[in-house]
Order: sequence, then structure tokens, then C-alpha cells
Amino acid sequence: MSPLQVKKQGRESSQGIIRRFSQRLRKSGILFEARRNRFRKRKKSKQLTKRSALRREAKKAEYKELKKTGKRYNS
Repeated sequence: MSPLQVKKQGRESSQGIIRRFSQRLRKSGILFEARRNRFRKRKKSKQLTKRSALRREAKKAEYKELKKTGKRYNS
């Protein structure tokens, strides 16, 4: 992708150049992509996903046992 360039045309004012540049920037989608990718999160690795799933299952079993013995408040 080439960088966006806008050249002055004849007796065009600086505001006109800025307006044309803004329009080209908006139509190119560069700004949209940058804003969309700004807060994108990376995917978890398979190992990390598996580890967290196993931890969840262990916690569920622990809570179930505590509820059965009455040591955990029933909610």
C-alpha cells in the first residue's frame, strides 16, 4: 500500500487540501483499520486455553464439594 499523497492544485487553499486529504483517507479505509485494530486482543495459545479450562473444571468440582458439605453459602 502506498502512502497517501495530496498535491496542491493551482490556487487551492490549505483548507481545501486538508479536506481533500481527509476524504481520501476516509475512502481508503486506513483510519478505519487502524481504529479497529487498536484494541484487538491476541488469541490465547492452545496450552493456555486448556489450562484455564482445567482450572475452571477443578473450581466447579471444589464449589460443588463445598456446597455439598454446607461450608459454602447457598446462592
